[in-house]
Formats: sequence, C-alpha cells, structure tokens
Amino acid sequence: MTELKKTIVLVGMMGAGKTAVGTALARLLGVPFLDSDEEIVKAAQRSIAEIFERDGEPFFRARESEVLARLVSGHPCVLSTGGGAFMSEANRQIVAGQGVSVWLRADLDLLWQRVRHKTTRPLLRTANPRETLRSLYETRVPVYALADVAVDAAPELSIEQMAARVRDVLAATPGVMGE
Repeated sequence: MTELKKTIVLVGMMGAGKTAVGTALARLLGVPFLDSDEEIVKAAQRSIAEIFERDGEPFFRARESEVLARLVSGHPCVLSTGGGAFMSEANRQIVAGQGVSVWLRADLDLLWQRVRHKTTRPLLRTANPRETLRSLYETRVPVYALADVAVDAAPELSIEQMAARVRDVLAATPGVMGE
C-alpha cells in the first residue's frame, strides 16, 4: 500500500476539474478528500456567493487562507482549492511548507464549456462572463505555473483516468508517496 506523505493540493481555474478529479484521486489513494470552498461554506454557514455579496472578496480570501492553513496542516489528504486560492503568496507558502501543489491545467475553451451554464460562480456574474473568464485565465495562469507539478486536463479522459494520471505524476515526484 502506498502511503501519502504530503497533502495533495489541487489548484487551477474554475472548471478545471479540481473537485471531480480530487474526489476520484482520494478514492484511488485511500485518503480523505476535502474541498476548501466547502469548508468555508460550513464555517460561515453561507454560500460563497453570499459571502462575496455580503462581506466582499477580501473577507472571503482571508477565510480561505485560514481554512487552507488548517487543512494542509492535518493528516495527508487530497485538497481541492478555489480558483483564486493559489494567487496569494501566503497561501503558496502554506502549501509549499506542508503539501504538494498540483495544477490541473486546462485551456480556456474547455473551461468555458464547463462553467458557462453554472450560476454558482460569483466571479462570472458579469455582463460578459466569457471575457471575465479570459481575463482571470490570463492573470492566473502564470501563477498556477508556480505549482510543484502540472497535469494537463484531457477532455477525452474520464474523471477516473484523470485521477490515475495525477497519481502517476505524483508517484514520480520525490517525497510525496512512499511504501
């Protein structure tokens, strides 16, 4: 049995598959799956959209950092983060200290296909959501590139196949898994 030595922190754009692939990856590795956005919602007892609307993005980002620090310091698991979490230098340091960051890299067209009909994305509640997504993508991709490893999202692969692809990349990454 392979033992996970560090928490796997999935980063990337909304729609990249962090939650779906993360859930399958955790199952594959026999470890818990946690979602930082879900943990924030539980703690605040409000949806992310409500937090953004009522308290603003800076408040949300502060709670996100607190939750991330708590989750990464626990037992090794697979942790999905919100699309903006890795943008913070402090959050990248938290992850680097106790986890391994994995960028699920997806192109803009694939992301748009996946998110265009969802109403749960507060950052896309704009007059031109496609343009907003493109702008976020251009801003975030250079920061996501700082992740420890990158795995390309492949639309032809099932969620389970993507999880196996991530596992294989991590198995070849020193210090992440052991016997």
